[in-house]
Amino acid sequence: MLTPELKNCRFLKAARREATDTTPIWIMRQAGRYLPEYMSVRRKVTFIELCKSPELAAEVTLTAQRVLGVDAAILFADLLPMLVPMGLDLEYAKGEGPIIHNPLQSAADVDRIQELEELGSLHFVFEAVQRIRRDLPANIPLLGFAGAPFTLASYAIEGGSSKNYLNTKSIMYSDSGAWRTLMERLSRSLIRYLNAQIEAGCQAVQLFDSWAGCLSPADYRAYVLPYTKMVIDGILPGTPVINFLTGNPALLPLLREAGGTVIGLDWRVDLADGWKTVGYDVAVQGNLDPVSLMADLPTLKRRAKAVLDGAGGRPGHIFNLGHGVFPEVPPDHVKALVEMVHEMGRNG
Repeated sequence: MLTPELKNCRFLKAARREATDTTPIWIMRQAGRYLPEYMSVRRKVTFIELCKSPELAAEVTLTAQRVLGVDAAILFADLLPMLVPMGLDLEYAKGEGPIIHNPLQSAADVDRIQELEELGSLHFVFEAVQRIRRDLPANIPLLGFAGAPFTLASYAIEGGSSKNYLNTKSIMYSDSGAWRTLMERLSRSLIRYLNAQIEAGCQAVQLFDSWAGCLSPADYRAYVLPYTKMVIDGILPGTPVINFLTGNPALLPLLREAGGTVIGLDWRVDLADGWKTVGYDVAVQGNLDPVSLMADLPTLKRRAKAVLDGAGGRPGHIFNLGHGVFPEVPPDHVKALVEMVHEMGRNG
């Protein structure tokens, strides 16, 4: 049950396409390496230790929201730990990022993936949510998140990042039964995981399809859309879902078809064109190029205004970057962006 303060907060009103006093803003990867307050914590622990400490994950989440003055906090977590209880051997190698040591190398290997039915091994995520919600300002929503089925499947098959997704697409094209089994197990697991975040205290969730931009529209429709839709349809009723895919504006109509209260736009599409494409009966989020934050402040303001102008004053725009903030960005520029959006986005 939402409190009146949360029900009437800028973010949730915008998600419902209701008028707000100014455009709400939050930043993907807002608790990140560009922020000195984050780095003071991060220097004491490894990345995965930070993720698995409810106390520290809550601290960096809360600090980022407070320091930046954004209109939503997003849970500090990672996409991949949910794959561990599903049978994958995950390591965060220094300087290399996540590595899965037992990737799915063939269609037959899909049988190794166990559906996530019991969530106890991920207790640290839900404990962090409870801590954050307890200490957040009453009018600031907490966003949960997870990787979308295709992105998680790609990690599980490739064993890490990939430039061409050769192994993923090979299984996808050659064995539709194995692909369906994998995606259904991931989708059902994601429904349980995201709903548990909501039950622990999140007011909205974002689904990140960080890698689906490698697909053609026909392949997205055939191999991805049914499962993303399955996840979104399974989220607890009344909870806003941000459906975000990066790297391929040609997929926007299909992204809309897959569902979501809010459609996330990356910077490769003009916001006005993107909103027209997905339809004005959904909210949109985005979509400043993250590199804009490296520019001088007058340039940053001009580029932020262009995004706001693209929204045309229409209710339902949540300002964000088109992807996560880079570690090299000056933190003062992020703070300045929040102030600029609040100033320029005022109505009346």
